[in-house]
Amino acid sequence: MKTRGIKDLYLPKGISKHVKILLFCATFTPLWCLYIDKFSSAFLIGNFSLMLIVIEIMLYLSKKWFETDEKKVRRIEETHTIKEVTIIHLLGMVLFFIVALFVFTLAFAMFIIAIHLNNGWGFPNIQLIISEMGPAVKVAAIAIYCSTPIMFFMKWQEAMKRSYELREQNLIFQNETLKSQVNPHFLFNSLNTLASLVNTDAEKASQFISKLSLMYRYILDNSQKVKVPLKDELAFIEDYFYLHEARSKGKILLSINIKESNYEFEILPVSLQVLIENAIKHNMATIEKPLRIVVYMEEQQIVVKNNLQKMATQVVSTKIGLNNLNERVRLITGKEITIEETTNDYLVKIPLLS
Repeated sequence: MKTRGIKDLYLPKGISKHVKILLFCATFTPLWCLYIDKFSSAFLIGNFSLMLIVIEIMLYLSKKWFETDEKKVRRIEETHTIKEVTIIHLLGMVLFFIVALFVFTLAFAMFIIAIHLNNGWGFPNIQLIISEMGPAVKVAAIAIYCSTPIMFFMKWQEAMKRSYELREQNLIFQNETLKSQVNPHFLFNSLNTLASLVNTDAEKASQFISKLSLMYRYILDNSQKVKVPLKDELAFIEDYFYLHEARSKGKILLSINIKESNYEFEILPVSLQVLIENAIKHNMATIEKPLRIVVYMEEQQIVVKNNLQKMATQVVSTKIGLNNLNERVRLITGKEITIEETTNDYLVKIPLLS
C-alpha cells in the first residue's frame, strides 16, 4: 500500500485514519476524566474504550449514510430536481443526527450498566443511568451537531458535483446526437456541380473545391464544440452559400448585415446553415424572382429572413432540421428559436451566446 504525507502520519490512508482516532481518544479521555473529577484507571480505560468504539461506529455510519453512489445519483437525478436532491440530503442529515445520538446514548448506557455490574453495585435503575450519562450525552450531542453539517456539506457538494457532471454529460450526448442528424444532402448536388465545372471552368472548379474543403473542415473542427464565435459561423455560411451560388447562378441572393462589433458573440455551430438550407429547400428561385436571404442581428438574436416564394408543388417538410436546431438551442441556452411567417416573409430568430 502506498504511504502518504505527514498529515496521514506517513501511513496508508485506511490505517492512518484509525490511528488518528486512537490518538484523539488517548488525548481527550484523560482531559474528560479530569473535567468530571473521576480519574481512576478503570474509569479511564472504560471511557477510552467507549469513545473509541463510538467514534468508529459514527465514522462507519457516516460513510454508509452519506456515501455517494453514481448509480444512485443517476436514479435520483432522473426523478428529482436539484432542489429536491438537496432536500433529500438535508433530511438525511437530520436523520443521521438522530441515529448517531441514539447510538451514542445506547452505547454509554451499556457502559454505565457494565461498570455497575462489574463493581457489584447491581443493575442501575433508569433514573441513575440518566443522571450519570446526562453530561456525556450533552457533550456528544454538541459534537455530533457540529460535525454532522460538515459531513453533510462535504458529501452534498460531492453529490452535486457528480450530479452536474452527469447532467453535462447527458447534455453533450444529446447535443452531439442532434448535431449528427443535420442532413448534408447538399453534398450530392455540390459534387454534381463540381463535375460540371471541372470540364468547363477549371479555375472556378478549384475555388469550388477549396470552399467545399473549408466548409467540411469547419464542421469537423467544431463537431465537439457547444458554441463557436459568430465571426467563424458567418464565414462558414459564406463558404456554404458559395456552393449554392455556383449552381443557382444569381437565383439565390445572400446578404449579411451584421456589424463587426457584434462578432464577440457566440452561436451554436452549424446553426445558421440549417436555417439557410431550410429557406433554399422550401422556396422557388428564378432569375426574375430570386430568393433573397438576409441575415441580421436583432437585440441578442440572429435573424435569418427570406422572401416567401412557395413552390407550386410544395416539398413535404418533416421539420427535422428546425426541430433539431430548436432542441439544441433549448439544451444549451434554455431558450427556443422564434419562427414568424407573414404573407411575404419567413424568418427565424436564434439566440446568441455572450
